[in-house]
Formats: sequence, C-alpha cells, structure tokens
Amino acid sequence: MKKTISIVLVLLTALCLFASGAQEKKTETYTVGICQFVQHVALDAATQGFKDALKAELGDAVVFDDQNASGEINNCSTIINGFVSKNVNLIMANATPPLQAAASATATIPVLGTSVTHYGTALDLDNYTGVVGTNVSGTSDLAPLDQQAAMILEWFPNAKVVGLLYCSAEPNSIFQIEEVEKHLAAMGVQTKRFSFTDTNDIASVTQKACDQSDVIYIPTDNTAASNTEAIANIVLVSKTPVIAGEEGICSGCGVATLSISYYDLGVTTGKMAAKVLKGEADISKMAIEYAPAVKKYNPQMCSALGITPVGGYDPIN
Repeated sequence: MKKTISIVLVLLTALCLFASGAQEKKTETYTVGICQFVQHVALDAATQGFKDALKAELGDAVVFDDQNASGEINNCSTIINGFVSKNVNLIMANATPPLQAAASATATIPVLGTSVTHYGTALDLDNYTGVVGTNVSGTSDLAPLDQQAAMILEWFPNAKVVGLLYCSAEPNSIFQIEEVEKHLAAMGVQTKRFSFTDTNDIASVTQKACDQSDVIYIPTDNTAASNTEAIANIVLVSKTPVIAGEEGICSGCGVATLSISYYDLGVTTGKMAAKVLKGEADISKMAIEYAPAVKKYNPQMCSALGITPVGGYDPIN
C-alpha cells in the first residue's frame, strides 16, 4: 500500500512539474522596443507593418514598447538606452538615427532596422556586402537609383538642370544624392545640390532650388517627408515639378516616384524579428532584405502643374 501511494505521489509531482513548465512556456513573453525617428506616413506604415507581422507570428507573446524620437537625434539615444536598461528582447530601429543609436548602445540585444537606405553608409562599414555581421540586420528602403534618375528624364526630357534637394544631416540622403548625381551626369544632365540642415531652412532652400532648377529630385529623406506641405507651397507657386524617392513625399509634393511599400517593408522586418526571437535565425548572418519598387504618380500635383502623366505609372490613392 505504501509503495502504491509513493508511486502515485511521484506521478502527481511529475505531472505538476510538467504542467508548471508548460504554463511557464505558454506565458513567456517577448518585449520589443520600437524607436521611430519621426512621425510621417512612410515611417508610420513601416512600424505598423512590423507590429502586424510580429503579432501574426507570436500573438500575445509579444509586447511592444513603441516610442517616437520626434525627429531629434538626442531623443534616439535616450530611447534606445532606456530599452537597453530594460533589457528588451529585441530593438526595432525605424530610420537611420535610431539604428545608429542602437548599434552604439548594445552589442548583445538583437537590432533590426527598417526604412534605412544603405547600412554600410549608416553604420560607416568598410567592405559592406549586404550583411552587417553583428547583432544588427534589417530591411532597406532603397529603390533602384539608376531607374529613379532615368525616370526624371522620362518625365522631363528637356530638363537642363536638376536640383537635388535633401537634408545634409541625413547620411543616407547624401548617399542617394551622390548616386543619382552620377547617373544623371552619365546621361549628360547638369545637377545642383540644395541642402537644408533642418526644418528651419527648408523653405528658403526649396525656393532657391526652384529658382535655379527645371525639375527637383528629393530622395527618401525624413526631414523632407515631414515637411511636404511646406515644400508643396513653394513648388506649386514656382511651377517646379518634383520627382520623389518615395511615395509619402510624392503624395505630399511630388508628381511621380519609383517607390517601395513601407508597410510591406515593415512586414518583412517583423517576419525577420519573429525568426530571431524564436531562435530560428542568427542575426549576425541575416542579410539585409529589400522590397520591390513600383511606379506611381500624383494626379492632384500633375493637374495643378499642368503635367500629363507618363504611361505605365499607377495613381497614388
């Protein structure tokens, strides 16, 4: 009898331990810190796509600490350092400044960037080949810059001077400007750079660009994306068309773009995060991923400037 009771007790104990372990596994959660550089359509879409994809993969097992740096680089460091202090399971850095802050703040917590154009430029990497090789990986919003340059002449074949309008404080904007500049030079087109440092001088620099250019090119630039209304107010009066590097800028002040979907980019980043959190992938070996680019035009801006849209472009809704 005693032997039987002992066996039953052992079995009950084992069952309790198993149930306890199963419960612990079931209730395990992952905390993901999100640092978005500034609020605008493109970055908002990337963050939403990321959250939707990760929720679809992990459900209630993932908790987000979602914060916005309001366009201030110093805020990025403060937010990221807070994530490191909390020892979050993963950091999602939406745009270059948060990525740079995260890469500097931790070498152990997995960091996934999104809405970052070129990781080699953003992180000052030598011999960058598409894999960062540390605790950092992510997705790039880089559209084919040679095709964007060609698109300028496709829409405006008689353009003599293309103004390159961008924020000089954003390394990835400078990278895009340099590349587009090379492609346009190869096509025999003169370019002029017009750089603003922040929102305070964006209007005056845009006016100067309009005065000296036949058409303006704006890359995927966060400061420009946050100030499309100010840019539109100037280019509409001067009748100077804008070719944009991404859809959000185009919808605000441009006539056409070759752009990726930032929501889809966020979804791709979220799926990468799920693999990292579940231990299915080594982030140091994960290649930077991309999204396909599509041609779109802005019907309202084309109408306001009296421009007939080029065939093969879909209207921005």
